Amino acid sequence: MTHLTIDNKKYVLLPEENYRELQRKAALKSKPEKTFSIEDARVYSKKLFREWNEFS
Repeated sequence: MTHLTIDNKKYVLLPEENYRELQRKAALKSKPEKTFSIEDARVYSKKLFREWNEFS
């Protein structure tokens, strides 16, 4: 790991293997977004349309 300072900003250089490993670990920690079933998606979208219609 190498530390650099350019224009008073600090940067760290990593070997590509370490960078890929950090990306993988971060991806495992993130939670996937909730997905709807088709029926749930229809109900949700109709609810949003009704809300938007009230404001227009």
